[in-house]
Amino acid sequence: MALVEKAEIMDKSAIERSLRRMAHEIIERNEDLSQVVLVGIRRRGVPLAQRLARYIAEFEGVEVPVGVLDITLYRDDLTLKSPAPEVQGSDIPVDIQGRAVVLVDDVLYTGRTVRAALDALVDIGRPAQIQLAVLIDRGHRELPIRADYVGKNVPTSRREVIECRLSEVDGREQVMIMELVS
Repeated sequence: MALVEKAEIMDKSAIERSLRRMAHEIIERNEDLSQVVLVGIRRRGVPLAQRLARYIAEFEGVEVPVGVLDITLYRDDLTLKSPAPEVQGSDIPVDIQGRAVVLVDDVLYTGRTVRAALDALVDIGRPAQIQLAVLIDRGHRELPIRADYVGKNVPTSRREVIECRLSEVDGREQVMIMELVS
């Protein structure tokens, strides 16, 4: 089985427009931005959280702290991913106790990554609330999880994969639908 590119669904400007809109939605929903913390799920959730924070600062003049969450040890597929997983650690610069935490990730699929992130967050502290922001929601949920902020809903088949490519990680900006072919 191989993955082949099927279609580009977002280019650089579409990603930026979606993130700007999501930043506005976060501002509208959270009256006191001083109580908000953006927490990116390690890997691509981190640069997305940093961009959202930058847009919030641009729109409102408020610096929202950004944290990094490593969910490696909380995954339910840990043994399937790698015999020796690499834990890079979490880094959240403020106490999340009693604050509104916005978890940020690139793609929402089964919900298992978000479940692991919720477990990891609760081990760090007890937020007043946890919200979820994702660039892409592709459906196929296995757990009762939904995003509060979505850049784009993309219905997919199970044979398709969404690849989010960000300049900070991949050196280019685009969201692609890939297809498994034999």
